[in-house]
Amino acid sequence: MKKIEPFRNFNDALLNLDNGGRFYNILTKADDGVISKAELGKVGGIFYDKQQMILFFELSISKLGEEKRNAVISKLEDNLKALYTKYKPIELLPSEAYSKGIIASNTIITGIPTLTESKSEFVGFIMIPMVVGKVTTFTMIPLIDMYDVYEIRDEASDENFLIAHAKGATKLPKKKIKVAGVLKELRSDRKESVASKRFLEAIYHIEIH
Repeated sequence: MKKIEPFRNFNDALLNLDNGGRFYNILTKADDGVISKAELGKVGGIFYDKQQMILFFELSISKLGEEKRNAVISKLEDNLKALYTKYKPIELLPSEAYSKGIIASNTIITGIPTLTESKSEFVGFIMIPMVVGKVTTFTMIPLIDMYDVYEIRDEASDENFLIAHAKGATKLPKKKIKVAGVLKELRSDRKESVASKRFLEAIYHIEIH
């Protein structure tokens, strides 16, 4: 999971986002007042995953006031505005993730993460696509085989929600943060046809000061 340092003012946001793209984006110009997909991809280091690109963008402008945020959003080129509308993250507390969360959507959850050391405490399986020749099948593997598992706690209600953080990555700080990723299904066992649990596959986080 990558830590994001949000822009602190409108001018810095525009300077960094309206950057001309990479050298091969010859039709994209820096400082032209329009933020293109190529330019956003350059600053975020994301070039193919449109959903992740919008997640990065939302976090990068999250510290700006509403007026300045809207001003930056207004600079997006039309197709990027459409992607922003489609993939704009839902912000939730851990206690709201089940009732208000939408599977496969960009989601930001605020709380205090705690690494779970016990493998037996969180038994759950995720569906992973497997390509054999031209055929794609799915297999179920334990969540803990792929990720470090955290509980993120809602301070107000003291309720928890699971977040999955790539193994080998820097450990999350044990303090209040915003964790951004994609809400996914978690099955209690391999035979469960309809998932009974959920977790957040974490991609980015920002610290709350």
